[in-house]
Amino acid sequence: MNYIEHIGKYFMMLRQVFTKPQKARVFREALSREIEELGLKSLGIIMFISFFIGGVIAMQTALNLDNPLIPKTLIGFAAKRSIILEFAPTFCSIILAGKVGSYITSSIGTMRVTEQIDALEVMGINSLNYLVLPKIIATVFFYPFLITLGMMLGILGGWVAGNLSGLFSGVDYIEGIQTDFKPFLVQYAIIKTLVFAFLIATVPSYHGYYVKGGSLEVGKASTQSVVWTIVLIVIANYFLTQMLLT
Repeated sequence: MNYIEHIGKYFMMLRQVFTKPQKARVFREALSREIEELGLKSLGIIMFISFFIGGVIAMQTALNLDNPLIPKTLIGFAAKRSIILEFAPTFCSIILAGKVGSYITSSIGTMRVTEQIDALEVMGINSLNYLVLPKIIATVFFYPFLITLGMMLGILGGWVAGNLSGLFSGVDYIEGIQTDFKPFLVQYAIIKTLVFAFLIATVPSYHGYYVKGGSLEVGKASTQSVVWTIVLIVIANYFLTQMLLT
């Protein structure tokens, strides 16, 4: 199957996904379960990585701005821009693509190879709507909160790193963060996050839903879905940056 056929099949899948759920109570239960699996269980890794990567960004910025003529406030300014514009929305989404994407593909793929999806369709249930729509809603609505938390912890990590390392003072760092703050940059990061969250939910679902074979093929589909999700995130990041910031 060539790329054009995959794209067409992907959009045909989305047409079946975005239909009205057949049973509201069952849908709400599935949604709460997906919020826990895809969102709440990702909090720990995002908080940990954001805090320490924020510290690394601030320290590397300080080490590269060692000219005495350059104000120390530029460290906080540069770290803030790096974290908000690229690290939090893009880098964290790539991490989530690996963690969440493999989970989605393996869970749906296992249902496919064990014929559970066939059983749902025999019962007259729209399996794509039942399995994929809660995942899309859970990621699209929860990940902006996750990425916003990553931004704040990244900036906090930079402040802690400066105080512990002595490379710059916390006062200069906070002043740099407050310098030339543009709310649109946060909006830009959230817009990117929404697009990335949609890709993280749908691309792995596509690979899992249409997998054929047994457990070995499910494992291969999980790897393939993570790779393609990351590739699409990088491509989308380029075009979104060009459309929104230029």
